Order: sequence, then structure tokens, then C-alpha cells
Amino acid sequence: MFSFFMTNAQNFNTDSSHFWSNVQYGGGIGLSFGDGFFSGVLAPNAIYRFNNYVASGVGLNFSYSSQEDVFQSTVVGGSIIGLFNPIPGIQLSTEFEELYVNRDIDDGFISSIDDNYWYPALFLGVGYISGNITFGIRYDVLFDRDTSIYNEAWLPFVRFFF
Repeated sequence: MFSFFMTNAQNFNTDSSHFWSNVQYGGGIGLSFGDGFFSGVLAPNAIYRFNNYVASGVGLNFSYSSQEDVFQSTVVGGSIIGLFNPIPGIQLSTEFEELYVNRDIDDGFISSIDDNYWYPALFLGVGYISGNITFGIRYDVLFDRDTSIYNEAWLPFVRFFF
């Protein structure tokens, strides 16, 4: 007599399309220019939606600014973001950002105070969700007026994910 039994205690889903159907992409692009001034920002993001309440992801950040005969600044870095939607329309967020800052201030403007340093930021935020857009405000709990690339610890934001 010959018998064959097959059992499986776990269900392994090898369909990777399930993973990618929960991934959303977004970010920001910014340009500003005027009389001898230029600023450009490119900041792509990707998040994974675990369910209707929780998402997590990563982001990249690149910005370049210059004012003719005054300064040049390059900022490169990344971030890790966590999103929580406790009720429809409201989003709570945490974001840790680590940026490498390179500032070159022209000697004719001020005595040479060129800087190259790493700057960490930890943002706690709240926003209102409307479709794929979130409008809100966030606060940098690690804000340092001397080294931050931001003017204030409180920053408004607009977040897009598709």
C-alpha cells in the first residue's frame, strides 16, 4: 500500500503584485528665482500602506540655492516617514530627516563662514486629507536655529501621494 500526504502550515504568497498595489509615490518639486537668486528642490517619496490607518516609507531630498555674489548652498539627504490616519480626513505623521548641508558664503558678503555638516530633524505633524493631498503643519522637535536649514521649527506642508 502506498500513501502520500501533503500538508502546508503556512500560505506563502509569491504574488509580488499584492505588495506593489499597496505602494504609493509622491513628493515635491520646487523652483524659485528672482534678481540673482535661484532655488530648486527635488524630493521624491514612496510609502507602503499596511492598512487604512498605517503607512510607512522613505524619501530623498536634494536642494540647491544661490544668491549672486552672496552664497551657494547644496543640501542632500533622506528621510523615514510614518503616517497614521486615526479617523477619516485626519493624518498624524512622524518624519526623521538627515541632511548633509554644504554652504559656501562669499568672502565679500561676510567673513568666510563656509559650512559642511549633517543636520537631523524630527518632525511631528498633523494634516487634513483631501483625496491624494494632505495639507498640514509639522514641528521639528530637534530644531536648532544656528544649524537648521529651516527658519522656524513650525513648517506648513502639502503632501501628495498617488
